[in-house]
Amino acid sequence: MKKLIPSALCIAFIVIMLVPEDSMAQRRRRVVVRTRPHRTTIVVRPGHPIRRALPVTVLVRPARRAVVVAAPLLFLTAVAWTAAVVTLPARERFVWQDSETIEKDEGWVDTNFGVDGRGDALYLEIIGNAELNFAEVTFNNGNVQVVDFNEKTHGSGIYKLLDFADGRHVSTVRILALSKSEDTKLVVYLSK
Repeated sequence: MKKLIPSALCIAFIVIMLVPEDSMAQRRRRVVVRTRPHRTTIVVRPGHPIRRALPVTVLVRPARRAVVVAAPLLFLTAVAWTAAVVTLPARERFVWQDSETIEKDEGWVDTNFGVDGRGDALYLEIIGNAELNFAEVTFNNGNVQVVDFNEKTHGSGIYKLLDFADGRHVSTVRILALSKSEDTKLVVYLSK
C-alpha cells in the first residue's frame, strides 16, 4: 500500500501535466474586465462634494494603467477652478504625461488617467474646445481633491489643473468632459 501512494502521485502529476491548458482555463472562474469604452450611468462615490445634477449617461474610458489606492477615499472640499492660460515648465521637470482624444459625437466622456507618480503640480492642455464638468485627483493616501470646472467651455491652451507645492503622490486623475469641436485632445502633465 505504501508503494502505491508515490506511484499514484506520480501518475496524477503526469496526467495534470498532459491536460491541455485550455481545459484548465475552462475550469477557472471567469471575470469580465472592461478594457474598451462603454456607455453607462455616471458614478460618483458617497461624499462627492459636487451637488448639482450631473450628466445622466457618459462614455467611460478605463485607465490604460491600473493604479490601486489602498487607503479609504476621503473627499476634500472642492476647489473652484480658475481658467488661466500658463506655460508648461521645462520638459525635464515632467514626471508623467498622458493624453485622451474625445470625439464630438461621443457625448460626455468620463476619462481616467492612471498617474502613479510624485510631483507638485498638475497641468491640463486642451487642444480644441471642451466643456469640462469636474476632475478628481486621487492621492495615494486616499484623499480625493475635486476640481470644479462648473460646466464651462474652454478653448485650446495650457492650464494649471491643481497645485500642491508640498509634493504629493498622485494615483489617478479623472476628468468628465464634452467635446465642443469635432475632436478635442486632453493632455494631463505631472511636474516636479
